[in-house]
Amino acid sequence: MSAEFNHTIVFARDNHESAAFLAHVLGLEVGQEWGPFVPLALSNGVTLDFATLGDEVPLQHYAFLVSEDEFDGIFRRIEEAGVTYFADPHGKRPGEINHNDGGRGMYFHDPAGHGMEVITRPYGGGGS
Repeated sequence: MSAEFNHTIVFARDNHESAAFLAHVLGLEVGQEWGPFVPLALSNGVTLDFATLGDEVPLQHYAFLVSEDEFDGIFRRIEEAGVTYFADPHGKRPGEINHNDGGRGMYFHDPAGHGMEVITRPYGGGGS
């Protein structure tokens, strides 16, 4: 039997705001609201279903593997929106990107405070 990751629920203070934010950053379209969920479909068939939880959102980390060209667009949209980004997950290197594994990467927070990461090479994918 084969198993594929299909979807997950991303809790937010405001499901519309968080879905729209990430869709804009990643250059995607928000899907049709379904019940309490606002979906955002990724290119590999996985859907992030944003659900409003309120002010007490348990923080999570979400990482996205993108091409070099996609990274350029994401980086441009992050800068244009004035979103603070970091080269490291602990926020010690603001305004920088990293070059881990020979690619590029950065971290930023969504409106609910989740740690978002965008990388062009998977960890262990080569380079220094």
